[in-house]
Amino acid sequence: MEYLVTMTTHVPDGTTADAVADVRARESAHTRELAAHGYVLRLWRPPLAPGEWRTLGLFAAADAADLERVLASMPLRVWRSDEIKELAGHPNDPDQAVSADAPSASASSLSVGAASEFLVTFTPAVPEGTPEHDIAEATAREADRASELARQGHLIRLWRLPAEPGGPAAMGLWRAGGQDEMEAILASLPQRKYLTTRTTPLTPHPSDPGAPGSRARRAARTGADHG
Repeated sequence: MEYLVTMTTHVPDGTTADAVADVRARESAHTRELAAHGYVLRLWRPPLAPGEWRTLGLFAAADAADLERVLASMPLRVWRSDEIKELAGHPNDPDQAVSADAPSASASSLSVGAASEFLVTFTPAVPEGTPEHDIAEATAREADRASELARQGHLIRLWRLPAEPGGPAAMGLWRAGGQDEMEAILASLPQRKYLTTRTTPLTPHPSDPGAPGSRARRAARTGADHG
C-alpha cells in the first residue's frame, strides 16, 4: 500500500537549538534507513507560512499498522503530528507495476528530470444533466491523454483517494516547467470540464530519496562505492 503523509512539526517552547539539531540529524539518518528499506519513497516541502515546519511524504507499507510502526520510529515524531491519506491504484497510473511487495520501484520512477513537481487533486464536478455517453467518451480519451502525458514525463503517478462526499476522488504527481505549464497541461485533459482541481507546488526536501543530489542518494552511492 502507498500513503501520502502530511507531517507537521511543532517544537515545544524552550527547546534548545542543540536539541533541535540533534533530533533533526537523527531524523535524517533514520529516513535514509527507511528509504533503503523501501518505506520512504518521496519527500517534499509544500508552500509554508513563516515559521511553519511541514513535510509531505510518500510512504509504502504493508498496511496502516505497518505504516504507524514506521512513523512512530522517526525521531521527529515526538514533536510531530501526521495526517495520513491512503492511496489506491488508478487505472491511468503510469507506474501500475508498483506494489507493496516492490515499493522501491516507485522511488526509481519518480527520480527522473529536474522540472518542478506538483500534487494535483481532482474532485468530480459533472454538470447536472450531462449525458452519460459524453462522460464515458471523456473518460476513454482521458486514459489516452494520461498515457501521452506520462510518455512526455509530465504525469508521474496517479492514485484514487478514499471516497468522501464532495471530496477529491483522485490525486496525481506531475512534473512541469512551472505553474503556467502545469495549468496548461490540466486544461488539456478531456475530463477537465467535469472536474475541479487543486494544485500544490512542491519544493525539494534534502532527504528526498527520489531527488538527484539528495542526502539519501548520496548515502546510497557512498555505500555502493565502499561496499
